[in-house]
Amino acid sequence: MFKKINHVALVVKDIEETMAFYQMVFNLPSAPVKDIPDQGVKGALVPAWNTQIEFIQPITPDTGVARFLEKRGEGLHHVCFEVDNIVEELARLEAKGFRLIDKTPRRGLAGMIAFIHPSSTKGVLIELAQPV
Repeated sequence: MFKKINHVALVVKDIEETMAFYQMVFNLPSAPVKDIPDQGVKGALVPAWNTQIEFIQPITPDTGVARFLEKRGEGLHHVCFEVDNIVEELARLEAKGFRLIDKTPRRGLAGMIAFIHPSSTKGVLIELAQPV
């Protein structure tokens, strides 16, 4: 079952600079920056009102996030929905014909995560997350 929006993710060129900007403009706190080597990014989940903003910065040039930044520039990358049981949701969505980027969950900043391809979601990259 879908519970809420866990976070929105923004691709950025400089994560530290972006967090400082959001602190100055929106009075948001900072958050620890973590390397996510298997995704070729570093990221931070910043608490923002009743949800979170995830900032992601590519650390290697051969990833989808790096290509996204090169092609589209900084901005909205994906929306993440929190779910009760990510394995069940992936099976349910696949049975309905959704194109899954991840057929099995993997560890991410928001817990166990998986992505649904934008071709199945009206052009929006969707992440599912089950917090650990």
